[in-house]
Amino acid sequence: MPEVLTIIYLVYIFIAIYFLALFALTFLQNRKEIFMNPIPERNYSISVLVPAFNEEDSIKETVESILKTDYGNLLEIIIINDGSKDNTLKIARELEKKYSIVKILDKKNSGKADSLNQAMKIAEGELIAVVDADSYPDEQALYSMAGYFNDEKTGAVTTRILVKDKDNFLRKMQSVEYKVIAFTRKLLGFLDSIYVTPGPMALYRKSALVKIGGFDAKNMTEDIEITWHLIKDGYKIKMSFTSKATTVSPDTLRKWFKQRIRWNIGGYQTILKYKNYFFRKGMLGMFILPFFSISLILGVFGLGVLIYRTARSLLISYLSTKYSIAAQTAILTLNDVNLNPSVLNFLGITSFILGMAFIFLALRNVDKHIKERESFFSVIFYSLVYILLRPIVVVVSLYKFITGKYSWR
Repeated sequence: MPEVLTIIYLVYIFIAIYFLALFALTFLQNRKEIFMNPIPERNYSISVLVPAFNEEDSIKETVESILKTDYGNLLEIIIINDGSKDNTLKIARELEKKYSIVKILDKKNSGKADSLNQAMKIAEGELIAVVDADSYPDEQALYSMAGYFNDEKTGAVTTRILVKDKDNFLRKMQSVEYKVIAFTRKLLGFLDSIYVTPGPMALYRKSALVKIGGFDAKNMTEDIEITWHLIKDGYKIKMSFTSKATTVSPDTLRKWFKQRIRWNIGGYQTILKYKNYFFRKGMLGMFILPFFSISLILGVFGLGVLIYRTARSLLISYLSTKYSIAAQTAILTLNDVNLNPSVLNFLGITSFILGMAFIFLALRNVDKHIKERESFFSVIFYSLVYILLRPIVVVVSLYKFITGKYSWR
């Protein structure tokens, strides 16, 4: 058993260091281009779709943030009321009266993906922007993203998604996480391997969406599935790192777990749907599928090894102490003190230091542009504690997925 765990541990460390090295080299090679975006060659028309279910607290601010965009050819904003039971529709009607480009699609509840598919049928823009009803694009977002569609093979463009309100400790942790994810996603863009166009803000080529049949209404994470589908059909996914959209993140652990479980279950659904493309079909099979799958598996193995090694050390210490007390011998002697680090410990510490360096690199590149700064304590707590919650989510979501005990909400 210890030999098997040692092998798993070494594989875990090797893969972690490999990807950290890959991202570091990608950054060094492309660091001058991170904040560069192509200028739109023409004034693409854009329709913005805002799916909403019980969003009375945020829908007005979301729509008004879209209206403040500096993009010159914003045709329409379609609010899709997905059977809301609160005042969402009432507020949407008020916005429709106030702003001529605001339109409403009122429908029975059928989920976000189906809502987008129905709205897409009436949308008139060449490009389709999807903005969640609790998210807020900045003024430059659409313009900075539109230029990537100069390339006819570009099917979708994403941007930085950041936490809107950092008013409690959990949201501060998510703020660090979202910034690291945004930086990592930009690096994946240089490798043609962006695997998700996040729901809070994404821009799509309408003809591409029509060609592939729109969003998958059965998937819990339609934003992951649509990205993989576009890549499978030969489209490119790009990212603008200069713009951003802020979003309302969970403010309690219960909400956070529920959101992350949904994300993971959607990931499992997408892996199963595209499993036949492993190591085929370009970057989808050769990199995205393996990378995405390994990322899920690594956390579970890492947590398992950590729990085993910690429990084993505590048990040995307890039994040794109990025996020493019973035998009336010294609990600790100088011979028990080992100041020579093992290879496994050295590799573990090295991996942790490199991981921390990457986090600080990501934060530096995001924060200097938006003129923010995360506290050192938040970064340390994120690295030592918050990250350990992910494997727990993976295990719980896998159980729910296998047993079928899950729903979108």
